[in-house]
Amino acid sequence: MRPGRRLSLATAALLLAGAALAGCDAAEKVTGPDPDAAADALAAALGSGDFAEVAFTEGTPEDVAAEYAKVVEGMGEVTPTVEATGTDETDDGSATATLAWAWPVGGQEWSYTTEAPLTEADGEWQVAWSREVVEPSLGPGTVLDVTPIGGGRGPIMGADGVALVTDRPVVRFGIDRSQVPAARAATSARRLAELVDVDPAPYAKQVRAAGEKAFVEAIVFRKDDVPPAVAQGYRSIPGALAVPDDIPLAPTRDFAAPLLGTVGEVTAEMIEKDPDKYQVGDRAGLSGLQARYDDQLQGTDGVVVDAVASDGRERQLFRVDARQGKPLELTLDERLQTIAEQQLADVGPASALVAIRPSTGAILAAANGPGNDGYNLATFGQLAPGSTFKSVSSLALLRAGLTPESVVPCTRSIVVDGKRFENYDDYPSSALGDISLRSAIAHSCNTAVISQRSKLSEGDLAAAAASLGLGIDHDLGFPAYFGSVEPPASETEAAADLIGQGKVLASPMAMAAVIASVQAGHTVVPRLVKSVDVAVPDDATPLSKGEATALRSMLRAVVTTGSGTGLLDVPGPPVIAKTGTAEFERDGKLLTHAWMIAAQGDLAVAVFVDVGPSGSGTAGPILEAFLRAAR
Repeated sequence: MRPGRRLSLATAALLLAGAALAGCDAAEKVTGPDPDAAADALAAALGSGDFAEVAFTEGTPEDVAAEYAKVVEGMGEVTPTVEATGTDETDDGSATATLAWAWPVGGQEWSYTTEAPLTEADGEWQVAWSREVVEPSLGPGTVLDVTPIGGGRGPIMGADGVALVTDRPVVRFGIDRSQVPAARAATSARRLAELVDVDPAPYAKQVRAAGEKAFVEAIVFRKDDVPPAVAQGYRSIPGALAVPDDIPLAPTRDFAAPLLGTVGEVTAEMIEKDPDKYQVGDRAGLSGLQARYDDQLQGTDGVVVDAVASDGRERQLFRVDARQGKPLELTLDERLQTIAEQQLADVGPASALVAIRPSTGAILAAANGPGNDGYNLATFGQLAPGSTFKSVSSLALLRAGLTPESVVPCTRSIVVDGKRFENYDDYPSSALGDISLRSAIAHSCNTAVISQRSKLSEGDLAAAAASLGLGIDHDLGFPAYFGSVEPPASETEAAADLIGQGKVLASPMAMAAVIASVQAGHTVVPRLVKSVDVAVPDDATPLSKGEATALRSMLRAVVTTGSGTGLLDVPGPPVIAKTGTAEFERDGKLLTHAWMIAAQGDLAVAVFVDVGPSGSGTAGPILEAFLRAAR
């Protein structure tokens, strides 16, 4: 017998009196059915929905099971835990069972107690069923209903606290199956699909397969981007509906898209990989930073449990508030990112522009052109940097004992182990002959730089690259390629490496870090995600003050007298720069990448165009326009 099962005072007195008269030490045992067993059976039935082992004063177990199912149908797949914690038995053949309920909802426990009246009849305890057994405030026609409260996705913040990705108004267009007869639903679906320019056949199939009350979405437009024809035309389609909503979006559809990534319904692969985390219909980050930081950005859904009367009136019984996801803070500057994308908007080949703040390493812009097909070349491209890499070669030569004034031979061509290297086609004849290293870098003389290869030992070029932030990998918390300067396999390859060909590879971000390091006078490690700590690798030799000064003087000469004179009249502090092209073969044709890197004040920029005849003529105007607009 549980402590909760109590005897009436009169019954207890009689038992005590009888015991005293008999002179016995033991109390008389209670006989008859145990109400505790009936309470336990009821608790088990409420947890399972199977009432076959429970007796009722009215109705059959099947009747009660159907009634109970109606009451809890609105709780979905949430199953309660019900425990009988005690019974109060009286001497008139009745008892009351106390039931402890616990529903796991919204990550918390909704708990309460109810009472179930019991009556002893026909040698068993029978339950007097009512909906109050389920929840003490429920009336005869009242049911339970749970409604999720969506936890908002955390915003992605940029420089100066500007929200880059945040809730923005959209309009969802689709077919409301409840507003169109089943026989006409597919026809409406095809008409809407043609109107909003989606494939009609799959959408019609989706609408046909949907439930009678389903809203089947066809497309989502930003509120300001809804085509006038769609805004007017959908109204004439039976069942077509436009639903206003707010979803996390960047300022524009293309804004830093390859880097930021997308959010959408989880894929079958995601569900299969992590079934405890994802269910069909869930939304999550699918690519880019949205995917990598999904756990941080993902909000926690809340829930509200209501008692819903037969007339539809709702009364709140329990609530768990939703929690918005945590913001992801980036260094991207919305204005500069927009400017960068505007400069690449009309570039046909693949292209990228990266801007870094030399004083901090903050990436202010990482733009990818429309020719990239969604690929993130800006920070993850693996490309031959061409003559922009002479910034690195210059540092290696300075450490080998040369100075900006050292005389080097700039010949029309130079042969290394049978391989002929030449200067670019329109190299100025006035800059041929014995010239200073400064002039060789200013005019980008390939042969002069290659002629000094014997001054360098194995590893010197890679060490110089590391001092300028290239070639040493880090985990920056986003897709980033820092470049590679592998040991050359031959004399020819060593010569090609000096002019940014051979096996040397870099991303636009890495080359922006190179010019940023020269401008800052120390190794600059790019950073984008503020929560990720970055540091200069221990194996990177620090850039000395003298080296930085010499490098800036040579790269300034590129602008004042060399291949980058187009930047000479850019307003503001002096500009340093380096142009470059890198040969590559595609479909049997010899083509060239076009590069330019530059720094002005506390801004360092790299521009890459996949195919172009020259750095100054192809990448140069883009970089110049960016610098002018950035001021």
